[in-house]
Amino acid sequence: MTSGQFEKPGMKSKLAHELREMAWIFLYMAVFLCALATYSTLLLREFHVSYFVYGTALLNALILSKIILIGEYFKLGRKHEGKPLLHAAVLKAFPFAVLMAVFHVIEEVIKHLVHGHSVEDALHELTTGRLTEILARNLVFFCALVPFFAGRELRRVLGEEKFSALWLRNGPSALTP
Repeated sequence: MTSGQFEKPGMKSKLAHELREMAWIFLYMAVFLCALATYSTLLLREFHVSYFVYGTALLNALILSKIILIGEYFKLGRKHEGKPLLHAAVLKAFPFAVLMAVFHVIEEVIKHLVHGHSVEDALHELTTGRLTEILARNLVFFCALVPFFAGRELRRVLGEEKFSALWLRNGPSALTP
């Protein structure tokens, strides 16, 4: 891209909007994934777990933020927008939950490689010993994505101003034009 492309009117506002969108998505995903990491750590009593767990949660949140924006750019799930809110949210959440499962497998393979194991060892451990854990984790992730996409759908229907007003203003003035 040439520098002239960034000087077009509207390009800066589009970039600013995209960065705001990514920041909000990242914040939602980061809070959820760090909470899930903390819960897993406490549940498994793995108090020796390093900050790697939180680092990967934040990295996953960043990656998922961009994937969600790219998915929306390519109108993923757009055909469900005329359906009831719950229906649209569930149908939009499902492909992203599957994607998260794929990223979790990649993350586990990378962890094994860092510790000197082979890809085959990592995949064998995942499919024999931890498949149930991965499926359960991604079921929880899917359940967290449903309200996320319901909120996104609600924002689309109400418009950004009214949606923001519902979250940030007090009282009946939140919905007045």
